[in-house]
Amino acid sequence: MSNQIAATLGLGLAALGRPGYINLGHADDLPSGHDVQQMQTGAHEVMDRARELGILYFDAARSYGRAEQFLATWLESRNIGTGGVTVASKWGYAYTADWRVSLPDGQAHEIKEHSLKQLNKQFAESQQLLGNHLNLYQIHSATLDSGVLANDEVLDRLAEIRDTGLQVGLSVSGPNQAETISRALECKRNGKDVFCAVQATWNLLEPSAGSALQLASQAGWRVIVKEGVANGRLTARNEEPKVADKNNLLQQFAESHGVTIDAVALASALVQPWATIVLSGASTIDQIESNAQAMELASQLQPDQLVTMQNELQEPASQYWTTRSNLAWN
Repeated sequence: MSNQIAATLGLGLAALGRPGYINLGHADDLPSGHDVQQMQTGAHEVMDRARELGILYFDAARSYGRAEQFLATWLESRNIGTGGVTVASKWGYAYTADWRVSLPDGQAHEIKEHSLKQLNKQFAESQQLLGNHLNLYQIHSATLDSGVLANDEVLDRLAEIRDTGLQVGLSVSGPNQAETISRALECKRNGKDVFCAVQATWNLLEPSAGSALQLASQAGWRVIVKEGVANGRLTARNEEPKVADKNNLLQQFAESHGVTIDAVALASALVQPWATIVLSGASTIDQIESNAQAMELASQLQPDQLVTMQNELQEPASQYWTTRSNLAWN
């Protein structure tokens, strides 16, 4: 019996909009020299193929290098009118790498700031590039430690943006994603939720936010899954035995269905009853085509198989996020 899958794939532009990112093997996917025009052309080609495959949700952020610019030029050059695709972006991190991959010690690729000043600045920048195409605007990586969900000035401003008709959401990260989501569900202005969407990490290695995402879904929120392949750790590029071992269930399921393990990982997210969108982080046409196999595969994934794979692969959240923080920018 086939599963009825309500979720669909989207395309995240974190790896397409800048020359450095933490995905395994990212450097091999980009043109040598990181020429801006070549990278824009490559991003456009991946977005073209995604759209051909039925992927109509595109996720950017102010800190994704030139991702918003690449998305804007693609929308214009392909004559995609308002509403032709769904566009999301995020504020709260500033891109500081200046189109470099290797940085001096102590310098970061992006810097987090969840202030009202930063919101107003970056919202204006996103609007200038994306205009009426922008459907959803999110806090980038909200955490309880950042204090953004207790900042009345920011919440008031987000409510003003919400009241213009633009959807407002947040993305979360770190081992305490569930607690952050719970706090966000409590944020209200004028009797209405400030947020209507949450973007969270969920994958076979790190499924700890699942219960909180279920609550968000029950509240009527859109739930967007990011890092479904764990920045490449759930792809053939990862040589960790628990992923690469041909005898594990992940590899066996992929082989038996004639697909790659990234498709299995994304299908595992697509079948979650609370999921609305599952983001591909593809940076090549081959990757988006491989990822897209997840949409058909999800209908063939049975609950017992998913539970067994998750039990086999799941890590403690603290371990997962420590590993992620140690991934090299490349």
